[in-house]
Amino acid sequence: MRRGIATVCLSGTLEDKLTAAAAAGFDGVEIFENDLVVSPLSPAEVRRRCDDLGLSVDLYQPFRDFEAVPPPVFEANLRRAERKFDVMEQLGADTMLVCSSVSPDAVDDDDLAAEQLHTLGVRAAQRGMRVAYEALAWGRFVDTYDHSWRIVRRADHPAVGLCLDSFHVLSRGSDLALIRTIPGEKIFFLQLADAPRLHMDVLQWSRHHRLFPGQGAFDLTAFVGHVLATGYSGPLSLEVFNDVFRQADPRRAAVDAMRSLLGLEESLGEPAIAAPELSGHAFTEVAVDETTGPQLAAALTAMGFAHTGQHRSKPVQLWTQGEARVLLNATGGPTEISALAVESADPARSAERAESFHAPVLPREHRAGEADLSAVAAPDGTAVFFCRDGWLSDFTPTGSSAAGAGLLGTDHVSLSQPFDNFDEAALFYRTVLGLHPEMPTEFAAPFGLIRSRAVTNPANTVRIALNVALLRRGEWAPGVPDPQHIAFTSDDVLATAKAMHAAGAPLLEIPANYYDDLDARLAPPPDLLAALREYSVLYDRDEHGEFLHFYTEVLGSRVFFEVVQRIGGYRGYGAANAPVRMAAHRRLRLARQSG
Repeated sequence: MRRGIATVCLSGTLEDKLTAAAAAGFDGVEIFENDLVVSPLSPAEVRRRCDDLGLSVDLYQPFRDFEAVPPPVFEANLRRAERKFDVMEQLGADTMLVCSSVSPDAVDDDDLAAEQLHTLGVRAAQRGMRVAYEALAWGRFVDTYDHSWRIVRRADHPAVGLCLDSFHVLSRGSDLALIRTIPGEKIFFLQLADAPRLHMDVLQWSRHHRLFPGQGAFDLTAFVGHVLATGYSGPLSLEVFNDVFRQADPRRAAVDAMRSLLGLEESLGEPAIAAPELSGHAFTEVAVDETTGPQLAAALTAMGFAHTGQHRSKPVQLWTQGEARVLLNATGGPTEISALAVESADPARSAERAESFHAPVLPREHRAGEADLSAVAAPDGTAVFFCRDGWLSDFTPTGSSAAGAGLLGTDHVSLSQPFDNFDEAALFYRTVLGLHPEMPTEFAAPFGLIRSRAVTNPANTVRIALNVALLRRGEWAPGVPDPQHIAFTSDDVLATAKAMHAAGAPLLEIPANYYDDLDARLAPPPDLLAALREYSVLYDRDEHGEFLHFYTEVLGSRVFFEVVQRIGGYRGYGAANAPVRMAAHRRLRLARQSG
């Protein structure tokens, strides 16, 4: 099917938006009236620009407050419509979106609304055009798609049909099955938007919080499936009002939009390169400099890791313990998690899928005989590698062996995201890697509200936790802005904590108040509580199981490690304890700065 995007989805001038839409591979655009009004290009020039870019103008929108009005207002509305038909003729657009009225002039009279839409249809047909009537979720009298369909049916004109918008339909909780009763030829246009589930005024919800498909909580697969079952053959077009997207680089937002449509099409059964099975974390790479390199090496040693390999041609050290692998890459840049690698059943196919979903391919240099690992860039710049066998041979053994502290492997990698990239990142990992986004969680941290969302594979052997501060202004910020960490697994976290304490690992101290509160809230057995308190281990419990975990201090400016033990079916990440960790990290950082 053809893919379209409304210019209102993107930031910039109309010229910026058209260029971005074409570069991302869209077939057509909906021209949002405000974008045209402020453009120095005439409608005819816009048409020529679209022709040059390979874009069709699929819809002109919106035409508001037309139907069910008194005769004088109706005559003025017809004049207004004729002027818009003139514009559409120059644009090369043949369909105009007519929104259900919110005007105080409108009356609750379906017969009058149908009669006036019929007249508009006659005028449109004389110009070789059509009108697509859309029920706004906040329409004064018409606010559901089934109501708009009754009016279109009464209008009884071949140039009058429906526009179905997923937000307006799904935000009202309408019965989707009724869509299948509408003849496909009477659905003139389909607009798509996702959204989080919010309890707020539907107009504000729509204007500020829409998302691209796959980024929210709406079941767009079911919605579009019902529409396609009618025989609808028009474009799948995105119409997303979002404050972040409308301030973001339009080229990047357009790529994100295209990725969302490709993911939606895949969910509808469209052919796609299937995501190969992922079995685990191959390694996580931390970029270090001459100061932080020795600091992280000392911390890993005290945690029971060993420097077991040195890359044959690059300043990269391999540190291992069990199946946990950390690479220290002496790039000289900022200390941060620079790459993560997942074990893929077919790395080449994983890379091919990534490219098909518009993931930026990272160029890599490698010498003869070294593994040619495919890598793409995540939205925050982290490199994502696809591995299977052979990459370990790039490292010359050092002869060292891990003392061991009970670590078995990597549980998850946690990455703070720039605010503008949070939803984009979740969509990236879902579509490019085939991971499943879990429900987002929010918690009040000492420095503001934090949102977290994990993406996992079905076996939960690959976990990536994405975090973002929802609002931050001015100079005031946590002592550890944009933290990142690697979480390792243990089957006896208390024994691991004891061993690491004895080895002098830089573990984070948790205040006594936490354990007093833990005793009151969850009442763990006294001997367990005493051990948790002694080794600064945190604890969480839900209906599925238990979670024990502890942290290191921050190493460099933002990276730290975590050790976790999952008992039973616990699948969370101890979000209730995150504020405790954040406050402890800041307290330590401030103490060091003052010292």
